[in-house]
Amino acid sequence: MTKTKKSEFRPDDFVVYPAHGVGKIMSIEEQEIAGLKLELFVISFEKDKMTLRVPTHKATEVGMRSLSSPDIVTKALETLKGKAKVKRAMWSRRAQEYEQKINSGDLLAIAEVVRDLHRSDDQREQSYSERQLYEAALERLTREVAAVSGTDETQAAQTVGDVLISRAA
Repeated sequence: MTKTKKSEFRPDDFVVYPAHGVGKIMSIEEQEIAGLKLELFVISFEKDKMTLRVPTHKATEVGMRSLSSPDIVTKALETLKGKAKVKRAMWSRRAQEYEQKINSGDLLAIAEVVRDLHRSDDQREQSYSERQLYEAALERLTREVAAVSGTDETQAAQTVGDVLISRAA
C-alpha cells in the first residue's frame, strides 16, 4: 500500500496541503513515534515559517495533492471573472462555508471565495472577518498560481488583481 503512495510525491515537489496551502516537500524521513516506525513527508511552508510532517500513508487521505494543472489555474482565473454569488444567508453561515472552501484546498472553490468577497473601490467597506477570509483565500490562490506558473508571488498577485479589476470594469 505505501509503495503506491510514495511514488506520488517526491522531495522538491510543490504540494497543496488543504489547511495550509502550497508547500514544498523537503525530504522523506523515517521517525519512531510511540514505538512505531513512520515514514513522513517533511513539508516546508516558507511564507509561514512552518514545517509540517505528514505520514506518507496518510498524505492523500488528509487531502494533500499535487499542484493544479495550468488548465485548472485558467479555470480558476475564469471563475474570478464571473459575477459574485452572494447568498442571503446570515454572515456566520456564509463565513463558515467560505472557511470550508478555503480549507478544502480546491483551487476552484478558493477562486469562488475570492470572487464572492472581492470589493472594488466603489463598493461598500468589508467587515473585518470578511476581509480576513478574502485575504486568506487570495493568498492561497496567488501562491498556487505562482507555483504553477513558475513566477514569484508578486507577479501572480498582479495577474489575479488584473483579472479582478477587468471584471469590475
